[in-house]
Amino acid sequence: RMTRSETGRGGKEEQEEDGELEALSCVLYAFSDVEEVRRLLAALPGAASQPGDNEKITERFFLIMSKYQEQPHLLDPHLEWMLDLMLPMVRSEDSPDLMHITCKFLYIISKVRTYKPFIRLFPHEVADFEPVLALLEAQDPVDRETWQTRYILLLWLSMLSLIPFDLTRFDGALPGGASGTERKPVMERVLDVAKTYLVVTDLPRNAAATLVAKFVTRPDVKQKHLPHFMDWSLSALSSMEMGTLEQEARADGMLRSLAQMFKHGKRDDFLPHASVVLQCVVKCRLLEASNTNLRKLSIKLVQRIGLTFLKPKLAAWRYQRGSRSLLDNLQAPGQQQQQQQSPLIVSSQASAAPRANDDDDDEDDDIPEEMEGIIEHLLFGLKDKDTVVRWSAAKGIGRVTGRLQKDLADDVVASILECLSVGETNKAWHGGCLALAELGRRGLLLPSRLPDAIAEIIQ
Repeated sequence: RMTRSETGRGGKEEQEEDGELEALSCVLYAFSDVEEVRRLLAALPGAASQPGDNEKITERFFLIMSKYQEQPHLLDPHLEWMLDLMLPMVRSEDSPDLMHITCKFLYIISKVRTYKPFIRLFPHEVADFEPVLALLEAQDPVDRETWQTRYILLLWLSMLSLIPFDLTRFDGALPGGASGTERKPVMERVLDVAKTYLVVTDLPRNAAATLVAKFVTRPDVKQKHLPHFMDWSLSALSSMEMGTLEQEARADGMLRSLAQMFKHGKRDDFLPHASVVLQCVVKCRLLEASNTNLRKLSIKLVQRIGLTFLKPKLAAWRYQRGSRSLLDNLQAPGQQQQQQQSPLIVSSQASAAPRANDDDDDEDDDIPEEMEGIIEHLLFGLKDKDTVVRWSAAKGIGRVTGRLQKDLADDVVASILECLSVGETNKAWHGGCLALAELGRRGLLLPSRLPDAIAEIIQ
């Protein structure tokens, strides 16, 4: 629906007098294609075995969903009934073609809405775990026509992995299969599936990394399989020779899974592995890789390792932007006006005020020697040729600096300001500005450093 951004205006003459231009924009207020989508979903069973109809309704569904790419929240009230119609088709064992086309529809929805809020609506009952795992094991990892099926099933299994139940219940006495071979435990089956798809060259690799991060960090799984999986990942990563698509895809899967594991796992579980992983990443010299994704993932992994080394607490020296208490806002007007006369001075004094207990805590915190190399790695990422890498490095510097002592954080700011020197490239300037903006957003750029930062920026 086309709407005018300026409503209630007079004629063209009045707009010209105001010196404003009237802009047209496409704004949708609701999911207006409900009936057509219902018809398309109802036609899935009949179109599954007809290649022509299959492609036709898939293309039509894609065009409908693409209209909501910029306003995906409009789909939220309708996702549940769409899933109720499609998931029985995914579970259907009689028609693999129906399962594949249905997963294409599910992938289109996940692409528009993004997978995180969408996958939460999938059924997450214990009874679904083994059937979904069996469906995944039956797929062909190299079939280019059905990668959407593998992508959706991997995401679904990652959601099922969050259910707090004992996986050994599925094993029972582990009787032999129909061929007389011994069955593997469910834990090993899931890890085998994840390892298979971590090294593929298509999108299921990303879903496999999500599955690994959720599954390996389970309390019952990490005790048995976390050290082995870490060894497998690091040995595979260190033995790769970059240059081919397959090798870069394998490195992508390893880095992506490790970064998500360090993000979602508990600090105590991954602290013993942090030094080894960091040494492996540095040895591989991933920041020199030609693949942009590998450089970005190396930045993500290194910053997560840095956060693992540092205790999870907010810096006491952060810049406080005044009071946000509702009680303070309801004070008498005279008192409120007196407090608002010099908010910057009050805030800067509050941020610089000594806190005895917090200072004692900072002195007791020993900063690991690995942190120097981690910060250098992130600072080098600020000068990368691609914006996504510089942006990731800036966010990493902001996260890590928020856990450092005040004097060390000031050294980080000084290093960032060096990126704004005359001899640096435009990329270094852009990365330095991104880092300063991130520090300012987090309250880590103190007023005492503002004159230096502003002087460098405006020169």
